Amino acid sequence: MDLKLQDKVVLVTGGTGGIGSAIVRAFLGEGAKVAFSSTSQEKADALVAELDAGDKVKGFVADLNKEEDIKAFVEAAKEHFGTLDVVIPNAGYEGKANPVQDMTLEIFEKTYALNVFAVMLTMKYAAPTLIEKGSGAVVVIASAAAFEPTAGNSAYVSSKYAVAGLTKCVAMEMGPAGIHVNYICPGPVDTPMMLRIEQDFFGDSMTHEEAQAMLAGQYAMDKRYAKPEEVANAALYLASEVSAHTAGMGMHVDSKVSAAN
Repeated sequence: MDLKLQDKVVLVTGGTGGIGSAIVRAFLGEGAKVAFSSTSQEKADALVAELDAGDKVKGFVADLNKEEDIKAFVEAAKEHFGTLDVVIPNAGYEGKANPVQDMTLEIFEKTYALNVFAVMLTMKYAAPTLIEKGSGAVVVIASAAAFEPTAGNSAYVSSKYAVAGLTKCVAMEMGPAGIHVNYICPGPVDTPMMLRIEQDFFGDSMTHEEAQAMLAGQYAMDKRYAKPEEVANAALYLASEVSAHTAGMGMHVDSKVSAAN
């Protein structure tokens, strides 16, 4: 199936992370051009060198906790490639696990800064280009936590509930202009972030294999974490014209029969 992504310009935040780098590779594999952000020039350069995609890919350094950096990244990506067609706010932070009596405003603010505010600002600065063109897609990488509360994880979970609501509102706003906006809800994904989450919740009381068996044991299919490439494939679909009649949807990538959307 031709997803019609050839030469489309794709903007990805957090492009050097586990899911982010898989998304960058997936879109390059479809012939798209990709601008991605990273927290360091060293990481960005290393990924570009590894991809060996020539002028199809460009990495930018941006602190997504700063509005001016997000604006500069979006503007620089557009200037470099001439336009924007697909926007993928992917960067996220796992927060810190604490019961509410031990939770701090600092943890909430840090979690929301990347998981909610950076997503909103990325869409804010990319939206005028997409609206002017009258076409395009936004695919937010959210989380299955947008529908499933977890005791002790209120900062992260509530931030993902928030970003799901944000995305649904933006889908209604941008839909009439011809832009379809959706979000992906992965369960646990086999990335360094997931290892940090395991450590935060279980410390040294469980091995990685034991933690995976516990966290993925309820899944309907193969009882494992998702692969980053599986999340990236969902992003390809939601970014393409194939899904042009889909808006405000949270696509679950968790091998689980989910009751909510």
